[in-house]
Amino acid sequence: MTERVLLENGYFYQGGGGQTILQSALVTDGVIRALASPEEFNASLRRSCKQIDLQGQIVWPGLVDSHLHLAFLADQLSSVDCETDSLAECLTRVNAKIRTLGKQDWIIGYGWNQNAWEPARYGTAAELEQVSAGHPAVLYAKSLHASWANETALRAAGINEGTPDPDGGRILRDENGKPSGILLENAMQMVDSIVPALEGKRLEDLLKNAQALLLSYGITSVHDFDREACYKALLALDAADELFLRVRKNLHGERLPDIAAEGLRSGSGTEHLFLGSLKYFADGALGPQTAAMLSPYENSASTGILLMDDEEVFAQGLRAAALGWPLAIHAIGDLAVRTVLDGYARLRAWERENFHPHLPHRIEHVQLITPEDQARLKTLDVIASMQPIHATSDMFTADHYWGSRSANAYAFNSLLRQGTQLIFGSDAPVESANPFLGLHAALTRRRVSGEPGAEGWYPEQRISLTQALEAYTISPARSCGLGDSLGRIAVGYRADLIVLPRNPFQMDPHDLCQLAPDMTLIDGRVVFQR
Repeated sequence: MTERVLLENGYFYQGGGGQTILQSALVTDGVIRALASPEEFNASLRRSCKQIDLQGQIVWPGLVDSHLHLAFLADQLSSVDCETDSLAECLTRVNAKIRTLGKQDWIIGYGWNQNAWEPARYGTAAELEQVSAGHPAVLYAKSLHASWANETALRAAGINEGTPDPDGGRILRDENGKPSGILLENAMQMVDSIVPALEGKRLEDLLKNAQALLLSYGITSVHDFDREACYKALLALDAADELFLRVRKNLHGERLPDIAAEGLRSGSGTEHLFLGSLKYFADGALGPQTAAMLSPYENSASTGILLMDDEEVFAQGLRAAALGWPLAIHAIGDLAVRTVLDGYARLRAWERENFHPHLPHRIEHVQLITPEDQARLKTLDVIASMQPIHATSDMFTADHYWGSRSANAYAFNSLLRQGTQLIFGSDAPVESANPFLGLHAALTRRRVSGEPGAEGWYPEQRISLTQALEAYTISPARSCGLGDSLGRIAVGYRADLIVLPRNPFQMDPHDLCQLAPDMTLIDGRVVFQR
């Protein structure tokens, strides 16, 4: 049965410069079929439609989060919030969680950042043990590239003085060689492998909570980077017609043999759940100094951990290309970014020589890129998937560890001037999924508190609201091959829309962080109303 909705009396966004026009939109089966002044829709048509009066509010295209972790976000919403100003407060919150747990339950937490504590130091397994009342506990760093386990969890995982560091990972140890409780990169898997899996009905229920949060932020589409259990749960929600978001599900590259055996193909799926890229990691993160660097971190001999060289990028790209899959490679440090670009250059040459389809390869994060490499993303037609809120969250850590190199960190404007296709996300739950915090960060390079001052951090990297909005709408749609149906308000496009109480183009950019939608619609259907 045809479903017709008339969205009346909205100031619909028309593109660059923030122009809006008072219009009504006729939506049939989720697609905008007509946009016209309210007077042009006659009484007969109105009677045949469900009518929604937008009351003169601002209407934008729905926003896209191009990089987040749905299962991690869902889990975080029910776990210990470890994003605290002190280690002591983090431990206090862990202890308070015990009252809600069964005897055998693990304590799980997210968000700690040792660089935000005074003094700036890691917690220890012994300190965490003291507040855990015998429960195994693992707390994930804000970066998700380090974890902090208590003694009970370390024993359960078989980690002791004689345990060697795994490939691509590191077990931090005290002066006597005893594991300190901090696990970096691949070492995290040693504890993660024994944590009860978050899957099935429980994960489905938690994902619905995460979906409700994202819809309240005005997010209508996401590019998810969590693992197989998340994909299965999303499949179940989609089959039950409980998945309202559009999810571009990226799978992890180590599963390529299974992906081939199952016949999974990039782009296949439904309107609300479809497959995207294969995810790989080229390095770690800034906070634990595991991002791979061309030269050492400030006041350090460390250059981080490089997890893939250009030969491996090329080899994995060939295997993926044979099945039609593009790559999405995590790269944060300048060495990792250059290495991935070197690998992609070889893939592009192979595509040309073999008349192979040009695949939409991506780099996730691109947090530090040398001036010499900045033009290469455009030249190689590689998508830069970046998170503006990282710039304001990380700026003081970046100054401390990267020094003057931070002039080329989170280089939104430099990359856009080169013609790079830029898509924005949050990396939630590493940061808040609220896209208005991301817009605020992209325009101001300031924290919500106002730091570091009126001009912002490296203000030459600020971009305009039009540029930032494109990176949250039409650009991610194009990156998925959906630029002719999503990301704009136009006839023939899906009615994925958000309704705002104020026009962001008429606001002080610093006030954007306080903005929130009054309504979110997907396919013309109201899925959130404040």
